[in-house]
Amino acid sequence: MENFVDVIFARRSIRKYTDAPVPKETLVTLLKAAMAAPTATNAQPWEFVVVTDEETLEKLRSGLPFAKMKAPAVICVLGSERMQRTAAGFKFWVQDCSAATQNILLAATALGLGSVWVGVYPITLFKRHVQRTLNLPEGTNPLNLIFLGYPAETKEPRTQYEERRVHWGAFPGQSASAASGTEARRND
Repeated sequence: MENFVDVIFARRSIRKYTDAPVPKETLVTLLKAAMAAPTATNAQPWEFVVVTDEETLEKLRSGLPFAKMKAPAVICVLGSERMQRTAAGFKFWVQDCSAATQNILLAATALGLGSVWVGVYPITLFKRHVQRTLNLPEGTNPLNLIFLGYPAETKEPRTQYEERRVHWGAFPGQSASAASGTEARRND
């Protein structure tokens, strides 16, 4: 795609995939994109688990209600106390690993892959299932699973922009009566 903004609009959650495997070189490119994400204090508090064997994929699917997609590959994004580069790293691991996740999703779209983000953290039941299935070491915390593959469905590019959610500048000050709705009723 010529324009990067077009990639952003084209990124959609894809839940149907072909059986074609994702080449290892493509998965490495996605991981490089992930690790290009910004992090607080350059902590890079992440590790990644790539799963392509059907037995492990099926185990992951079986214990997560929103992970039933038959994708040929999954990347698990982990917050990692083991790998963080600065002491402050683990305070911002969710934001940092979310930025890495978004980079994977956008790079996948640009490479012609479909993807979907399946949340794991902070649901304890989901975290335990992923930890057991992937035999995760102490000091790692699964944020999500990203299911990946060649799409067997298409979705139109879109934005979900809504002007009412945008505020230009600071919110205006409010009196106690306006905050309670009294002022708003008088102006109706």
